[in-house]
Formats: sequence, structure tokens, C-alpha cells
Amino acid sequence: MFSSLSWLYGRVADLRNTLYDKGVFEARDPGARTISIGNITAGGTGKTPLVGYVAEILAARGEKVCILTRGYGRTNPKDRVLVSDGNEILALADRAGDEPFELARKLIGKAIVIADADRSAAAEWAKRKFQVTTFVLDDGFQHRKVKRDLDIVCIDATDPFGGRQMLPAGRLREPIANLNRADVIVITRSEVADNISDLKCEISNWNSAAPTFCSNNRIVACIELEKFHDNAASNLIDVSLENGPTAIKADLGGKPVLGFSGIGNPDNFHETIRKNDINLVATESFADHHRYTQQNILDVEMVAQTTGAKALVTTAKDAVKLSNLKFEIPCFVVAIEIILDDPAGFAKLI
Repeated sequence: MFSSLSWLYGRVADLRNTLYDKGVFEARDPGARTISIGNITAGGTGKTPLVGYVAEILAARGEKVCILTRGYGRTNPKDRVLVSDGNEILALADRAGDEPFELARKLIGKAIVIADADRSAAAEWAKRKFQVTTFVLDDGFQHRKVKRDLDIVCIDATDPFGGRQMLPAGRLREPIANLNRADVIVITRSEVADNISDLKCEISNWNSAAPTFCSNNRIVACIELEKFHDNAASNLIDVSLENGPTAIKADLGGKPVLGFSGIGNPDNFHETIRKNDINLVATESFADHHRYTQQNILDVEMVAQTTGAKALVTTAKDAVKLSNLKFEIPCFVVAIEIILDDPAGFAKLI
């Protein structure tokens, strides 16, 4: 049954792309330079950190940046929500969505963030209201309704093509051959994969023209949950890269920890923790965009007690939904940044 549905999903995706390619469906010009960052598979590919990275590059060069995102997991998915006007956060995670809220925190003073399923209409509104000069389209590879000037596709090195089957049998959103639409390809989480050379060769078979970059995830700090939510710490604090691992060890003191998250690919989060020499003794995973309850925290702490964990660690995406919950065991938020193998070359393309 899944195979039949996957075949149908692929045919529909190809038909839709053909209609856009032939101009039957028209992509709307948002009126400013637009950079799309997306993926070819469903689930976590490390796309959100790259969205923030690109926005910071643009803001540093004097652009008025606006991030357009659907805002998965929010309570009001049909509403347009101005998450941040670039100066202050105007909506909490339940209305904004966890990833838009996380981006808004990280990019105060650097980017406007809008959550809207109709990103074309949101772009027109933002252009009039804020005089935006550059849009960053989050999760935009399949959102062809918005015309873009640069199409960046993220491919997760640990599971590049989602089992090589279309949804629902696999995780492909469209056939792998459609990578030929990409202008730039970023292989994410390359630090936890062994087959990067082979993967680059296969990508080149589908798209030999697009520059391909590799990115690594690196933990630069562990922040106590309470401090993460302090107004004074509305941004993830900037930490010297060379002091990242030192800061982590100082915060946790070598304690055994339990890692928990509700993200698209929790195994990669766990592996990142291990590679940064954090003593991970147990893990708990929830569905992507999970809304936490106090009972969830009690359950996690029970697992921690039975496994000997003395602290909890989670992601910023999860932490933004934990502000009203009580913890009996210390909880830390890991601040992760991406490191590109050729940052200057990537910035030049941006």
C-alpha cells in the first residue's frame, strides 16, 4: 500500500513541478531578492541553523532581512503572525511555532520573522510595512509559489535521501532527480558521516553545476534553562569558538546526563552531544514540534533517576516551549552553531 501511495506522491510532485517549469503555474515575485533554504526530504536536515546563518550574513552586509516561514506546530496555523519586527519578539512559541520563535530570539536586531502558510502574501505585506531588501524563505524548495533568486538545498549526510523512496514509504518529498533545480547544496551534519566523498559524487550525478558545501554542527555552550529564558539572555549568548568545549565541561562538570528533544532527527542531536564529550547516559525522544506538558517532564525526570543522570540537556527549539514547566533536575540548553568548510565562498554566493 505504501509503495502505491509513494508512486502516486511522486507523480503528483513531478506534475506540479512541470506545471511551474512550463509557466502554467506562476511563481510570484516578492519584490526583493529572495533566498530559499529547503530540503528534498521530510524531517530534520539541519535547515533551521542554516536559515539563521544566512540571515546573519545578510544583516552584516546592511540588508533589511525578513525570514518567511510556515511555522509548523503552532496553535493558529492559518493566521499570519509577526513573530519579530527585528527589534523585539512579538509572539511566543505557541503562536509563532518553535522554529520561528527560536530564530527570532537568535536574530534580534538582525531579522524580521513572519510565520504564515501563504508566504507569498506575507512577503508582499512585509515589503510594504518594513521595506525589506532581502527575504529568506524557510523550507522553500517545494514552495514554488514564491519566486527565488537563489535555491539552497540541505542534504543530511546521515540519511541523504530518506530511504530513496517517496513519502509515505520513505522520506523523499520529490524525486532525487529534482536536485537539478538547486543552485547551491549544503551537506549538513557531515561530522557524523563517513561517506562524504561518495555522497558528493552522487550529488554531482544529479547536479554537477551547483556548488556543494559541507557543514558541521558544533556545540558552543550549555546554558541553564532559567538563564536561557531570562530577558537578558533573549539571544543565545555568543561564545568564543575556541572556548566552546571548555564552557560545556565547566557547566556540566562531567555529570551523567539525559538528552531529550522533540525534533525531526533526535539521533543526530544525541550524536552531537556525544562528540562534544558530554556524558550522555540516556535519551528520550518526542515527536517533532512536540508541545510539552508537566507530565512529560515528570516522565523524563523519572527516566533520569532510574538511569543515574544528574542533569538534562535539550535543544533551543525545545527550550522555547519549556518556560512554564518545573524541573527538579537541572536542565541545560545546548547552543549549536554550524561551521561551513568554505564560509567565504558560501558568503560570496549569498
